Amino acid sequence: MTFPGGRWIEYWDPENETFWKETGERIARRNLFFSVLSEHIGFSVWTLWSVLVLFMGPEYGLSPADKFLLTSVVTLVGAVVRVPYTFAVAVFGGRNWTVVSAGLLLVPTVAAFAVMEPGTSFSTFLLVGLLAGIGGGNFASSMTNINAFFPLRSKGWALGLNAGGGNIGVPVIQLAALAIIGASGGPRVLLGVYIPLILVAAVLAACFMDNLASVKNDTGAAKDAAREAHTWIMALLYIGTFGSFIGYSFAFGQVLQTQFGRTPLQAAYLTFVGPLLGSLIRPLGGRLADRYGGARITLWNFVAMAAATAVLVAASMAKSLGLFTAVFVVLFVLSGLGNGSTFKMIPGIFQNKALGRGLTGEAAVAYGRRLSGASMGLIGAVGALGGVAINLAFRQSFLSSGSGTGAFVAFLAFYAVCFALTWAVYLRRPAPRVPEGTAGQAEPKPQLNYAEV
Repeated sequence: MTFPGGRWIEYWDPENETFWKETGERIARRNLFFSVLSEHIGFSVWTLWSVLVLFMGPEYGLSPADKFLLTSVVTLVGAVVRVPYTFAVAVFGGRNWTVVSAGLLLVPTVAAFAVMEPGTSFSTFLLVGLLAGIGGGNFASSMTNINAFFPLRSKGWALGLNAGGGNIGVPVIQLAALAIIGASGGPRVLLGVYIPLILVAAVLAACFMDNLASVKNDTGAAKDAAREAHTWIMALLYIGTFGSFIGYSFAFGQVLQTQFGRTPLQAAYLTFVGPLLGSLIRPLGGRLADRYGGARITLWNFVAMAAATAVLVAASMAKSLGLFTAVFVVLFVLSGLGNGSTFKMIPGIFQNKALGRGLTGEAAVAYGRRLSGASMGLIGAVGALGGVAINLAFRQSFLSSGSGTGAFVAFLAFYAVCFALTWAVYLRRPAPRVPEGTAGQAEPKPQLNYAEV
């Protein structure tokens, strides 16, 4: 069987250790590398406006509330497009869709280059910002594609590395902005740098990536994933981790400018540190989850995030820039760690579900891969909506009190909810239920063990 439009691999069995060592690992790692590159550029384009608003001084006529609204709609579009991007891999093939999705990044970048000047209306900026949201979709298709390449025992590391390499597009574009602002360059210089990089990413994906014929379009998987309670529970937890990461990435610079009076250059000196460390540590979160269980790492990570947020509330009320900045960076690190551990949980949860249905061997692997791949797009989309909520919360907090303190109190409460949910669903072990009148007659049905996922 042959397929038009690219290189297709007919046989793929990463769970077979002989196949993996002799053939699979080398191919999977090559696809992972170029997937990371494309996703990295996608994240940079998605978070482009978190940087551009730092260039937009009084001459642009935008209030702090306008800027928070602008970054909110960019985040919103990036969240929504993750759903169709997830299933595009099965329709077009992972390699083919990576080429297309990378090329599409030219649209928002060129559009921003055209309108980025004083005198442009706020509605025009909103429209062009909406286009930049497509960069957020690259994450979903990339994660779905890489999930199919790697065996279950290595998914935490592989997905963490793939996502972390993409996430690092956030601090990289902020560092680029810092260099350009420091050199007295304008926003169009930054945009001009990224246009050729987009072309390079698309060409390299076309030359070096592969499609897996085993990843077929399966609308039933999407429906089954949407009906599965674990999909929505994990989506809520991912709001707490990735939603925090992307929301803070968009908002950090604006908070420093609005609440602490930092100049664009002063803000740019600080904003990249948190996203950089949060991106770098994401693979470690996956690796720790591989070793100790994603649920355990996620649980204690939410404890740490809540503690850091409590300190942020105190620093915000005391107007202590040094403490505020240091703890905000810690919160970024924790969100990155949690990103890795929560995404590691997804394949394990559905593998566990397969065993609970009585499936074994390749049938269990196929079931788990089918539902985990479909659920990742939904979980990623809902998780990214957390970034919208964070920017809207900051907008309302500054409108109401001129400070971000109120928003941090709300975030603290949400992390407490995530902690309770993780413990109740994935770590609490209820005693097996024995139906009345059957004592001594039959063994009770064993409870599924999610603590190791």
